[in-house]
Amino acid sequence: MLKLDISHIYETVSQDEIYSYQKAVTGANEMLYNKTGKGSDYLGWLELPSNVSKDEITQIKDCASSLAGKSEIIVVIGIGGSYLGARAVIDALSNNFNSLLSKNERKAPLILFAGENISEDYHAELLGVLNDRDYSIIVISKSGTTTEPAIAFRLLKNHIEKKYGKTEAKTRIAAVTDKAKGALKKLADAEGYQTFVIPDDVGGRFSVLTPVGLLPIAAAGFDIDALLNGAKAMQQLTRDKKSMDENPADLYAAVRNALYNKGKSIEILAGYTPNLNYVVEWWKQLYGESEGKEGKGIFPAGVNFTADLHSMGQWMQEGTRSIFETVISIQNSTHNLTVPSDKGNLDEMNYISGKRLSEVNKMAELGTMLAHVEGGVPNIAISLNKIDEENLGELIYFFEKACAVSGYVLGVNPFDQPGVEAYKKNMFALLGKPGFEDMKRVLESKLKQS
Repeated sequence: MLKLDISHIYETVSQDEIYSYQKAVTGANEMLYNKTGKGSDYLGWLELPSNVSKDEITQIKDCASSLAGKSEIIVVIGIGGSYLGARAVIDALSNNFNSLLSKNERKAPLILFAGENISEDYHAELLGVLNDRDYSIIVISKSGTTTEPAIAFRLLKNHIEKKYGKTEAKTRIAAVTDKAKGALKKLADAEGYQTFVIPDDVGGRFSVLTPVGLLPIAAAGFDIDALLNGAKAMQQLTRDKKSMDENPADLYAAVRNALYNKGKSIEILAGYTPNLNYVVEWWKQLYGESEGKEGKGIFPAGVNFTADLHSMGQWMQEGTRSIFETVISIQNSTHNLTVPSDKGNLDEMNYISGKRLSEVNKMAELGTMLAHVEGGVPNIAISLNKIDEENLGELIYFFEKACAVSGYVLGVNPFDQPGVEAYKKNMFALLGKPGFEDMKRVLESKLKQS
């Protein structure tokens, strides 16, 4: 089970201050389970690990197997919550050098991503790679009209149909979209793509345990049953009407709010392995989009240690004291690699010869924590036994539940994102989308003045 250690925050907030949030946290849970809080139409994720049907899992596995059986590469098209959760799990579980391995060495297709950017070079280079390789597509969009994935799907649909012909291409495309409406649903039905449903009551950043995340993860060769089992265990552990001592999600939510009210407005999530980089990116969207509204919210940032100790370490140690640090600590490594001895010892590293790299990494983690705490940075530790599907399932649900509770304690709606639309309207106007003519003239005038 995931463990939470808050013992290194007490120089900033007292235990009494943290436990003063018990009433607010209990109230937040009551709003979640009674569906009386803001955004209550988007609480499908709350019971999701227990509610995914065996039939749906079977259909996901069958589709993933079909795509994988004919593909060296599977391209996942999506943006935000439509790709970050899947990428977080896939990257965490994959060999760091997966792209350099042959198909036989990987034993599953290489998963590539598109539609999370509008870079011309990126998409042109992707199409170039796909020219000489068998591939399939998983396109993920609730509406089918979000700019970045819609452009990517136009490009890839055109490419795959020219490469294989329309009849074969439709067997290589799976769509995850709305159950009844939207451009992608309409196209999928017309073309005959296999489709999976994004539930109406699950928002994008909470959707990793729906087909949005499960289909790409299964296609990458990973165990989605174990992922759901881990999430289900955390779902049961963090149910309402428990004290914070028994409920790590509630405790994390309370600690974050207590630190925020002490002026700690930036949370930096750190991992000590590159495998966690996209877990951090997924977490940033989850908390940034859920809490950053109404002039409120902790700013979520991320680092990859020990690499970033040589870039961000100075600022974290002695910069503005507006931060606190949360570390995902992995207790057991998959591999066993020791530091060799060297007769010349010119690098003066013989004092650690014979030690496992995981032990050296752990001492770097502990040394960094002690230094940062002494430098005025409160430290929260989230401990996982190892990186596997079950532990990642626990972590995903833990962060989701804590985010919802934390948002309600903060006094915002954790399930909307009104601010995301601002850039889109400007972009639509500047590109000449019908209906935005007046706005285009205003924006062009502003650009001339600047």
